[in-house]
Amino acid sequence: MINSSSAVRTGAHFIRRAALRAPETKRAADEVTRVGADGIFSGYASVFGVEDLSHDIVERGAFLTSLQKRGADGVKMLYQHDPAEPIGKWLEIRETPRGLFVKGQLMLDLARGREVLSLMREGVLDGLSIGFRTIKGHTDKKSGIRRLKEIDLWEISVVTFPMQPDARVTAVKHHEDDGGSRRTQLSPAQHRRLAALILRQEMRERASF
Repeated sequence: MINSSSAVRTGAHFIRRAALRAPETKRAADEVTRVGADGIFSGYASVFGVEDLSHDIVERGAFLTSLQKRGADGVKMLYQHDPAEPIGKWLEIRETPRGLFVKGQLMLDLARGREVLSLMREGVLDGLSIGFRTIKGHTDKKSGIRRLKEIDLWEISVVTFPMQPDARVTAVKHHEDDGGSRRTQLSPAQHRRLAALILRQEMRERASF
């Protein structure tokens, strides 16, 4: 038997958490490049000029205004875009000609931080994704492609699946002192299937709220 007051509280909890989420999220077409034993890692959270499965293209310069206003300290590091699960802090966020480069550190005194570190170093968890609000964008009516010209960056999450099909970890340092690396790769077809599943799930979540 379901307790009605408990159900109401639970429903309100999920509504509050949903309200705290960034209006839009986008998983990157790139990789976490290296993970150290101290939880420090780097990679690209967004790549410029690449169309993703939601038909968006982030243009160079889209993050500049937001980064000037917030700085790396003002952008949260979350797990799977969950505002109730901060897992570390961003040490550096900057635009390069390629995209949005990030360097962050997981908080290893948190259980989730230790879990994420273990998964990242084994190549199981390898995606980065931005949570943002669109400030300036334009959708081409003929192609359906949306070009994002200015973005208000709220958070960057460590996620399971990147949005773009070719996203993968190319090399993650497995032992800090052995100089070696392990490679974990999925085929482009596998990435397309996984990314399509994530996109459908996000669309259902947005519709439900």
